[in-house]
Amino acid sequence: MFIYKIDEELALKLIELRDANRVFELTNQSRSYLREWLPWLDSTIKLEDTQNFISGCLNGYAANRSMTTVILYNGEIVGTAGFNQINWSNKTAQIGYWLGEGYQGKGIMTKAARALIDYAFNELKLNKIEIRAASENKKSRLIPERLGFVNEGCIRQAEWLYDHYVDHVVYGMLAEEWKG
Repeated sequence: MFIYKIDEELALKLIELRDANRVFELTNQSRSYLREWLPWLDSTIKLEDTQNFISGCLNGYAANRSMTTVILYNGEIVGTAGFNQINWSNKTAQIGYWLGEGYQGKGIMTKAARALIDYAFNELKLNKIEIRAASENKKSRLIPERLGFVNEGCIRQAEWLYDHYVDHVVYGMLAEEWKG
């Protein structure tokens, strides 16, 4: 099992089916908060939906196309972070993440993203990492900005979010630019 210890309080662990109850519970607790920026909340209404999501994550990991981890804060699952897509021919990956509402403002996601980036460049030997965030999602955009990513531009109407489109800002980091 993949576990990446970040510090005394924080670790990333490959998501497993046995995590479904906690991930679903956390989703429910943060549903209205997460719904502002994540398009999958309305289709995640029962435990089975989270189990199916995790099965898909595990299939992606087995096929070497993605890697989804749960974020452990003092041993408790508080969100997810991972490589939504890994493109081996171009040596690129896209990072995606979400954090339960009650765990915001502790630096958890910045540390988790930094750990994923270190892993991508140092272990997987990738060349580029992208993070995309809705242009108005200021909290999500702060993560790549804090980590020194380059704002590479805006994709207009990149995502349908329940009843409207949102633009995405694309951030990029090259292996040669990463300071860790």
